[in-house]
Amino acid sequence: MHPSLRFLFFCLSFFILSACSTLKPLDFEDPSVTVNSVRVIPSEGVAPQFEISLHIINPNSISLPLKGVAYSVSVEDKKILTGVSNKLPVIEAYGEGDITLKASANLLNSIRLITSLMQKNSDKLTYTLDAKLDLGTLTPDIRISEKGEITLTPPR
Repeated sequence: MHPSLRFLFFCLSFFILSACSTLKPLDFEDPSVTVNSVRVIPSEGVAPQFEISLHIINPNSISLPLKGVAYSVSVEDKKILTGVSNKLPVIEAYGEGDITLKASANLLNSIRLITSLMQKNSDKLTYTLDAKLDLGTLTPDIRISEKGEITLTPPR
């Protein structure tokens, strides 16, 4: 290979790699997402709809210009709620913000959940919130999974 072509190839490779390194910094931490509230809203069809309020905390030195989010909520490993949204705010660097999402219930999985709850006598339910945050075309998606328990018996 001719030395000038080798030098050109090296420079081109260097610029491509340096451009890719700015997509997501090495010290990037996934944002924290917590559920503020879940409430039933009027729906037009048979399946109930819910409004989910999420609180996002950005622990990074760069802002998060959210383009879209896809999410699901599973209870006892049955996907109950799913939804998407593209009306999202920018979460500033070292900032936080709330977003409100609409979700539709999966009727079949809801019936399966109720059936399994009737068969087992438990005072706790496990849930999982899975969310995919899209920051745009040049950055990788941020995937978040939040797990927890819902206690069905009131505190004494």
